[in-house]
Amino acid sequence: MSIHNPSNKKAAMTCPSTYKSFSLAVQILVALERHSGRCSSGDLANYLHLESTLIRRILKSLAQENLIESREGRDGGYRLKKQADQITLADVYKALQLHDSIRESMMDAAVGHCFADQFKQSLSDILSEIELSTLNVLRFHTIADVSERSV
Repeated sequence: MSIHNPSNKKAAMTCPSTYKSFSLAVQILVALERHSGRCSSGDLANYLHLESTLIRRILKSLAQENLIESREGRDGGYRLKKQADQITLADVYKALQLHDSIRESMMDAAVGHCFADQFKQSLSDILSEIELSTLNVLRFHTIADVSERSV
């Protein structure tokens, strides 16, 4: 598979939503799984029709959680650190710290009224349950699964 695909214009995005960044991270990992060797962020951006800066931000999060490895220089680029069937969607979700972003945005909306503190506690408990449920589902799906279904 060639990672180069300049036929379409790139989507201009600077700050994706949390769910969008999850989808993009999964797409990046699938692209890396399908490509033998290392891919530059520019090649990934061209292939996925996205801006390089957005790709690099997501790649940084994935590298920090040891899902991918990066190498600088002439023969540099990114590649999966583990086999695609060993990377679950829960790993990706946790790497992007999505639940923290969702929790913060919901908690920030609960201010300034008479039951805000009680509401925050109640919401916090519910959000913890949601995160557990989400991770339990995502643990059963891998990058290899998504790649196979996307053929």
